[in-house]
Amino acid sequence: MPIYHRLGEIPHKRHIQFNKPDGSLFHEQLFGTVGFDGMSSILYHHHRPTMVKSIGTPQDVSPKIAVKNSVQSRMLNGFQVAPEKDYLEARKPILVNSDIIIGLAAPQQSLKTYFYKNADADEMLFIHKGSGVLRTIFGQIRFEYGDYLIIPRGTIYQIDFDTEENRILYAESYSPIYTPKRYRNWFGQLLEHSPFCERDYKLPEKLGSFDEKGDFEIKIKKQGMIHSLVYASHPFDVVGWDGYNFPYGFSIHNFEPITGRVHQPPPVHQTFETSAFVICSFVPRLYDYHPKAIPAPYNHSNIDSDEMLYYVDGDFMSRNHIEKGFISLHPAGIPHGPHPGAYERSIGQKETGELAVMIDTFKPLMITEQALQIEDKNYFTSWLD
Repeated sequence: MPIYHRLGEIPHKRHIQFNKPDGSLFHEQLFGTVGFDGMSSILYHHHRPTMVKSIGTPQDVSPKIAVKNSVQSRMLNGFQVAPEKDYLEARKPILVNSDIIIGLAAPQQSLKTYFYKNADADEMLFIHKGSGVLRTIFGQIRFEYGDYLIIPRGTIYQIDFDTEENRILYAESYSPIYTPKRYRNWFGQLLEHSPFCERDYKLPEKLGSFDEKGDFEIKIKKQGMIHSLVYASHPFDVVGWDGYNFPYGFSIHNFEPITGRVHQPPPVHQTFETSAFVICSFVPRLYDYHPKAIPAPYNHSNIDSDEMLYYVDGDFMSRNHIEKGFISLHPAGIPHGPHPGAYERSIGQKETGELAVMIDTFKPLMITEQALQIEDKNYFTSWLD
């Protein structure tokens, strides 16, 4: 990000005594990344956050790879992923490599009977359908259609949905998810030419502090397994915290597009980055204004990265027969570009209402069994005259 935030009660200095009204101590926890060199926060608990009562048999949730090596362009119909009641069971990985898992989910029920923590990866949840509240050890974030939720690894959370109609594009990143370096100064503040700023963030609020003991199940994802641990105290027993490492939300509708006289390349849409991939937001915007402009993108070669595009809403001008929830994958090593007729019919158009999320990875993406179940097998021939 980075941005400083605090909620609740904290002592005036780090790593000193912080007493409860009865004289006993609150329990301090450092929540950091990249060893002690990355962003961190300090939390204060009613109870020790280490009290494990039992550990269950782990469940293997590793993606099942169907195609490891491919240069085939693919189209997936994301809305064909069937809804499921449980939040974790609803998550279906579709494209993966050693840096990222990209998946789809259509959960029908709120996550209330247990807590969840991804111990390996930062999570990005893009809310395509639905609304509700993300509840974490850091407080609550209300979300709605078009919101990105960035959840740092190790964050314990639950999620409440307002209805059963929910569609989520998610990414699990094994490197931290940040805002683009070129949009930040050396202090970390977003610069004037950035397409968004700190005012656009949805920060945690309404810190819940549950001073409760009992049996509290946390399902923890680590190395492709879900481990079930029962803790002796409520995970949301934090009375206060401050720092830079915490979940936040950002609406794709608050991304301010960068335009030009001629067609601008995909990096102008960049919203988040890691050392292994970038996430971009395509939003409604005015088209190019050179008198000879061709608004549709030029053909370009994916030499260094795989390009995944998730179509959210509107008419995507470079593609034919695209619907909400579709996913295109254009792998490294081959060129791709507008569908037949799209190049020509874009001339003279003044604006677009398209809404899409793009993830470009620097390592090839492998195709899962779940992805093949929702694939348009003939998509790669759709550029033929």
